[in-house]
Amino acid sequence: MAKKMNESPDYGNWVSKKFVIIPGIIGLIFLGLALFFPILGILSLFFLLISIYFIYARYLFSHHGKNVQGQIRSLVVSYFKWSGTGKLLDIGCGSAALTIELAKKYPEAIIIGIDNWGKGWEYSQQACENNARIEGVDHQCSFQMGSASELPFPDDFFDAAVSNLVFHEVAGSKDKRVLLQEALRVMKKGGAFVFQDLFLLEPYYGKIDDLLQTIRGWGVSEVEFIETRKSSFIPTALKLPFMMGTIGMLVGRK
Repeated sequence: MAKKMNESPDYGNWVSKKFVIIPGIIGLIFLGLALFFPILGILSLFFLLISIYFIYARYLFSHHGKNVQGQIRSLVVSYFKWSGTGKLLDIGCGSAALTIELAKKYPEAIIIGIDNWGKGWEYSQQACENNARIEGVDHQCSFQMGSASELPFPDDFFDAAVSNLVFHEVAGSKDKRVLLQEALRVMKKGGAFVFQDLFLLEPYYGKIDDLLQTIRGWGVSEVEFIETRKSSFIPTALKLPFMMGTIGMLVGRK
């Protein structure tokens, strides 16, 4: 189906506006107080610099800026090797950007996007459905609310699965390896997967070699790790540990 005329999809930005607004407001408050207590000028500068950093990060991620967000998403698609026939799960679909890109690549696939669309994000199920409609792939895509920690699907239900920078955000699962195991549970044997997350963040996943060994111990036939953080399109400003400095992909087949 053709893309709808006179409408543009809105895929949002991975840097929420709250990361700009909240430190900005705090910085201005301290700036006002610094007129009476000069020492508070240091705190004002600190919070204003945080706000400025996230303004710049939003620009780098945005489609109208450096489109790092789109390039990271496209990297997932480039490593995803699948026949395109059957059912595909997008875990933590957000605004459906990855869901839609995969629907365009695999026009015969049926794709389900799942997310809990928490209040802290500028995404929603309606936004996903609108974006899919505008992009002309709504006949392939459906979206539903759910948690990555307890996927509402039976074992061996999907032919393939993807996830892009989601698992580290899932509350209630300190050991993020549990989320990987749950994602693999709903996949058929031999199904392709690409999971991208902050896999080099050891408090969440442990050492990467140990993580790969653990996954293989679950009976996964193929898995390798790709260090997305080394990609040339990721600016130095985004390579901080809490941003893109620990990002990588797990690519393989169950």
